[in-house]
Order: sequence, then structure tokens, then C-alpha cells
Amino acid sequence: QPDYDGTLPFEKRFDSLLQNRAAPFESVLVRKDGTSFPVELSVTAVQFEGGSFIFEVARDITERKKAEDELKRKSDRLARSNAELEQFAYVASHDLKEPLRMVNSYLQLLERSCAGRLDDDSNDYFQFAREGAGRMYGLIDALLAYSRVGARGERFKTTDCNISLASAVANLEAAIQESGAKIVSEPLPTIVADETQLVQLFQNLLGNAIKFRSDSPPIIKISATKVSSNWVFRVEDNGIGIAPEYAERIFVIFQRLHNREKYPGTGIGLAICKKILERHGGRIWVEPNSSGSGSLFLFLLSDRPRLTESEA
Repeated sequence: QPDYDGTLPFEKRFDSLLQNRAAPFESVLVRKDGTSFPVELSVTAVQFEGGSFIFEVARDITERKKAEDELKRKSDRLARSNAELEQFAYVASHDLKEPLRMVNSYLQLLERSCAGRLDDDSNDYFQFAREGAGRMYGLIDALLAYSRVGARGERFKTTDCNISLASAVANLEAAIQESGAKIVSEPLPTIVADETQLVQLFQNLLGNAIKFRSDSPPIIKISATKVSSNWVFRVEDNGIGIAPEYAERIFVIFQRLHNREKYPGTGIGLAICKKILERHGGRIWVEPNSSGSGSLFLFLLSDRPRLTESEA
């Protein structure tokens, strides 16, 4: 019978096992009644008392294959569900922007038409309404950006991380000048990635380091180390730091640790970083800076991530 995976005839695989002592392999055996079933075969040649003996062990893996098939079906359903949710979030948040724009426009018209006839409390109410509309608009834009990571990602290609970092720094030029930030980078590798999302990843991490700075001007150091087939990137700053109990929470969408007045934003930047890295088969985490102040963000990326069917 052919192998269960259909890659190599049984006899050839059997000979290969004897000659090279290869690892066990999957095949199909036939019962006396003509029905077939999957097995895992292992073969060992042994010399004993001047003779050669072959020990073959066939283990019925029917239940294991059923479990694997069921797991694959569930994984496929989950992938479809996630894709549908991302599409829904994209469409819903996109469609919400127009009515919100209308609300804001009429608020401005109403405020102008009532100019000079309102007391201080009424003027405050208009301001609160405008600020609320502005925050909602920002949240919708953030939700759109989050949904685009999976639904609107670009194809992976060979990407120079040094160029991606330079693009992120250029995008943050105004904030860097205003804060007096100093960015120091060691040579970074070339990997296979979504170039646009890699720029966004660096930009979000650098932007956070600049925003959550201490009284001293920000100093941000970027480096990468090869570990097996992966690269571990380090983004180190001298800012206000993150308490260990919040190390997981900061990567959850719309989570904030500080008040909006002192540190404006939607609380989605690190959630986007996490989602970008998940799409690339990597991960991100945070540790206290070894210098005793600031934060150390680390993220792992493969130099050749396994592409999804749609990206291969």
C-alpha cells in the first residue's frame, strides 16, 4: 500500500528505514476484511546470535488521525471566523465615520448660530460634546487600523529592517525634535516581512518611548540578536517604565494605564504591534530595563516566516 501521506511507496520507505534508521513514518495497512487503517511504522534491524532479525512495530493511529482532522477543522473554522470578524470590524468602523462626521458638523453649526447667546455652562456643554465626538472619531480610526493588520496586510517580501526603522524615525521627526529624543540603533537584519507593517511596528514602539518619557530627554536603543532561525529585537528606553503587573495588559486593545489628559491616545498602539507580530508568526513582550529605569520591549521574528495560503 502507498504511504498514508502518499509521498513514497511503502517498499522504498521500508528499505530506507533499514539502511538509514530513519524516524517512524505513517502508512496504511489493510485488514483481512479488506478495510484499511492508518498506522505508524517503525523498523529496526538487529544482529543476534549470528543472525539478522527485523523488528517491525505497527501502531494503529486511527484515533490520532481523527483527532488531528477534527483539530484542523476547528482551526479552519476559527480562521474563517477571525477573518469575518476583522472584515466586520473594518466595515462597521468605516461606516460609523460618516454619521459621526455629520454629528460633529451640526454641532459646529449649532455653536456658531448660538454664538454670543449662551452662558458659560452651555459653552462648556458644546466643548464636551465636541471632545467626545473627537475621541470617538479617534477610536474608530484606531479600530480601522487594528482591523487592517489582518484584513488589509500586504504580501511578505525581503525587507531591510534598517530601512524600515529609518522610515519610522522620519515619520516621528516632529515628536523627536520636540522631545529631544536620541535614537541609537545597531545594524539590523534583513528578513521576510510585510514592509509597511514593520515600519508601523517600529513607529508604535518608538512613539510610545517618546510619549511615556521621564523628565530626561528620551534615549532609545534598538538592536537585534540571531537566535536559531529567529531574530530577537530589543527596543530599550529610559522612560517612566511599566509595572510588572501590567506587562500583559498593555497589549490588550484600548487598554490604558494613564489618564488621557497627561498621555493622549487611544491605547491601541501596542495591541497593533502584537497583532502585526502574530501575523508574522512572532511575539512581543516587555521587561524592566536593566538600568533600573524605563522599559525594554522585545519582539521575536523569524527571518523566513511561514506564509499563510493567501500570502504564499
